Amino acid sequence: MPMYDFEDIETGVRFSLQLSIAKREEYLKENLNIKQILGSPSLVRGHGLQGKNDEGWKENLARIAEAHPGTALAEKVGGRSSKEIKTREILKKHKIIE
Repeated sequence: MPMYDFEDIETGVRFSLQLSIAKREEYLKENLNIKQILGSPSLVRGHGLQGKNDEGWKENLARIAEAHPGTALAEKVGGRSSKEIKTREILKKHKIIE
């Protein structure tokens, strides 16, 4: 949702609001003493560290993967020895496991 900059005509106070386009139109109609300051609207996205997992989360995923060795999570996260990997490959080759 975009952020818009506004100015109170009477006081000169500038402020920003996060509004949808429809809400912005409604807000300006209801508040005649407010004008929009033109500029490029900035989009507000998620907050925090998106896409970056801390070590605690990685350890939790590794524990889950270890408890469920045949899952896609176990394949992705890893944490297995080369012996375990080779054993699973042989079992898959001979269709003992899926």
